[in-house]
Amino acid sequence: MRPTESPNTIDLDLHKCWLILKRRWLPAVGVFSSVVVLATGLASLTKPSYEAKGKLLLKKINQTSAVTGLGEQIGQLDTLTVQSNPLKTESEVITSTPLLQKTIDTLKLKNDDGSPIEVEKFATNVKLKTVAATDVLEISYTANDAKETAAIVNQLMKLYIENSIQANRADAVETSEFIAKELPATEATVRQADLALRRFKQQNQVVDLDKEAEAAVETISNLDKQIVETQAALREVNARLANLQNKVGVGVSSKQAIDLNSLNQSPGVQKALQEFQQVEAQLKVERTRFLDTNPTIITLTEKRDALKAILQERVKEIYKSQQQVPSENLEIGESKQKLNDDFVKLEEERSGLASRLVLLSSAQSNYKQRLSILPQLEQNQRQLVRQLEAGQSTYQTLLKKYQEIRVTENLKTGNARVIQPALIPKKASTKKSVMIVGLGVVMGILLSGATIILLEVRDTSVKTLKEIKELFEYTLLGVIPSLRKQTTSHRRDTESTVPELPVRDTPRSPISDAYRQLQANLKFLNSDKALQVIVVTSSVPKEGKSTVSANLAAAIAQLGRQVLLVDADLRHPVQHHIWEQTNVAGLSDVIIGQAQFGAVVNQVMDNLDLLTAGVIPPNPLALLDSKRMASLVESFCQTYDFVIIDASPLLVGADAVTLGKMTDGLLLVARPGVVDSTSATASIELLENSSQDVLGLVINGIILENESDSYFHYTEEYYREEDSIIGQKTSSKTRNFVS
Repeated sequence: MRPTESPNTIDLDLHKCWLILKRRWLPAVGVFSSVVVLATGLASLTKPSYEAKGKLLLKKINQTSAVTGLGEQIGQLDTLTVQSNPLKTESEVITSTPLLQKTIDTLKLKNDDGSPIEVEKFATNVKLKTVAATDVLEISYTANDAKETAAIVNQLMKLYIENSIQANRADAVETSEFIAKELPATEATVRQADLALRRFKQQNQVVDLDKEAEAAVETISNLDKQIVETQAALREVNARLANLQNKVGVGVSSKQAIDLNSLNQSPGVQKALQEFQQVEAQLKVERTRFLDTNPTIITLTEKRDALKAILQERVKEIYKSQQQVPSENLEIGESKQKLNDDFVKLEEERSGLASRLVLLSSAQSNYKQRLSILPQLEQNQRQLVRQLEAGQSTYQTLLKKYQEIRVTENLKTGNARVIQPALIPKKASTKKSVMIVGLGVVMGILLSGATIILLEVRDTSVKTLKEIKELFEYTLLGVIPSLRKQTTSHRRDTESTVPELPVRDTPRSPISDAYRQLQANLKFLNSDKALQVIVVTSSVPKEGKSTVSANLAAAIAQLGRQVLLVDADLRHPVQHHIWEQTNVAGLSDVIIGQAQFGAVVNQVMDNLDLLTAGVIPPNPLALLDSKRMASLVESFCQTYDFVIIDASPLLVGADAVTLGKMTDGLLLVARPGVVDSTSATASIELLENSSQDVLGLVINGIILENESDSYFHYTEEYYREEDSIIGQKTSSKTRNFVS
């Protein structure tokens, strides 16, 4: 629930208005003075004049249309566009050159030198005004002759009514002839459009393209899923098949495995093989007893050869090949038999998956081909439907209008009638000059105010601490005052030079205490787990995020904690300039392994180490968004009590949001006069979309003159008084020492 607005809030708003006026008073005064001077000059040039007025009621009177409802468009004051006004349209007709010229010729109007009045000059004195909330048009004419003004107004109204009657009759006749010619052609167009639409649907087999497109997309999605699943299954089967092939035999193909499996399961082959092996064993035994010429050896040898021939014949019947099969392949163990069986099954499964993959790919290609032509079919169908609807609408409209025009083409009715003729004015107008000056003053005020508003609207920069707090809505952890005074150009100094280190150089200054307050707020930000690694960034460059990083690191180091300051702004590094260090090697070199962390880190203060950016890489995000960077952050946590990472601005690159996921959170720096509302909004959206843990907001570089509610006024006064007391004590001690 929002608190009730207090007088302090009103004072702050008035202070804001005063700052705006102080910035923009010069152009506002210039615009106001110019408008008032111009209005005064115009008023001094005016002379007393007479003005005659007459009134016309612009309304069609058509008794036939009122009764039958036909012919209502003839003579009516219809509009062609939403912005147009019928009364203003008729006003343009009244002030048209033919009517004005005819009025001049009828009344024989002359200039002071006796020549006819020019139409352009005559038109400047004719004024038309619509009476609010009525159909009445007021016509006035201003001139030096009172009788002439009344005669001109009455004649102009008369000529307008006559011209309206003639125009209405001519319109009715022309419209009737045109519609009579167009009706047959329009009817033929409708028939052709209907026929073209029917042929299109028949030729392209179109029923409902929207439903067909939805079904095709869904089918393609399912086919994609099935193809991915089939490919995965095929890869798995191929891997298992390769493993089994190594076990069965590297040179054994799937066909050979099937044939060998058939041979081992054939009773005839196995029986012949058993007899062959028995004879061969007997032959080996007998050869130990007899010579090769012995009849027993010869008989056994012939029997062995005969059995071998029988075995090969039976193998050929099953193997169906002239290739000799080694006898050791004809008899295998039970385990190898199982491997062959598994090998054959996997080969069949692989073949089935490959065939299914081909079928799925073919079906997917067909659906995609159909889907690719659906947009063109939809476009063609919409075009044909539009042509048919346009033709039907045109035909119905023409037919209706033709009936109406036939009734009204002989009517003689105008668009207006005179409800107040012009009378001869008796007094000259003397208020014109006063009105011009008053209008000039009002316009000057409005234009000067508009100038201020326009300049403020175009200047989208956020100028005060209050505006930044309302814009970001993050927890305010620190407010850092500016080291410099506000310049006459109403712009704040940014980090165009090397940032300063007041925490180190001027520890007894208000700005140094502001950084100590910031580190204290960070310390007590999370009661469950102390912060150890933070990323400091900003929305845009020049907001002082490097200055804040350096001074915050110095403030924490002065408390005795081991601090590491890492310059991760690999696009525009600054920390080595702040601490007056070299940048030959640094973070980028450590990430890619060209340097060791211990060799490139430098101690810049007691308890404070600095890791510079190093060589600027062509793609900084590729280095920061790496496993090596994540491991470095983890190693920093083991060595140091606190790690501060100076990252590039949010709108420059994705470096800060990438590093934010590796750390305890982001510390956002904003500087009045540098960041604008557009950039701030974009930064907030970026942080929300990337689900960043934003620790809080640091408002840097505020100018005390622009902050009515800033407590730094009291802080500066306190330090000024304390420094004065210390100075007096020092001076007294010096005098005592000298004496």
